[in-house]
Amino acid sequence: MSDLDADPAPRVTLRGGDLGWRSVSPALVKVRLITLAVSLVVPLVATIVLAVLVTPWVWLGTLALMVAAAIIAWVIVRQVSAISWIELEEELVIRKGRLIRSLVSVPYGRLQFVDVQSGPLMRAFGLSTLQLHTANPATSATISGLEVPIAEDLRARLSARGETQRAGL
Repeated sequence: MSDLDADPAPRVTLRGGDLGWRSVSPALVKVRLITLAVSLVVPLVATIVLAVLVTPWVWLGTLALMVAAAIIAWVIVRQVSAISWIELEEELVIRKGRLIRSLVSVPYGRLQFVDVQSGPLMRAFGLSTLQLHTANPATSATISGLEVPIAEDLRARLSARGETQRAGL
């Protein structure tokens, strides 16, 4: 049997295909929406105070902030639902984006180390970020919104596969 007759590797596309893509936790939406709300508190309070004390025309600024917040919240929901990843035989593939799609493939043999991080807000929701570091910063990648046990297991598997691939086994 020749190499041409062998089953081809699964085809990875921006749309996903029939592969078993895994999504990040929907709790990531809550984390990002909380971050958005916290970042809008000061500008909203400032426009409300100015509208009450200076001129009612500033209410238009308050309205503009509210509309912008609603649009950003909608984008956050759409973005998080578009983040997925898959472990293939030779590489980890991360897919992100709806309008501007990206597909990052990180070969296991190129991994230098795998990092799991979790800030206070992410920890409160049981989430973490997995960061893959390679020699080339352009191929380094992150997956935000993984549940902590999943991220820790994935880190262990990726590290082991990276060692195996680098050893040439």
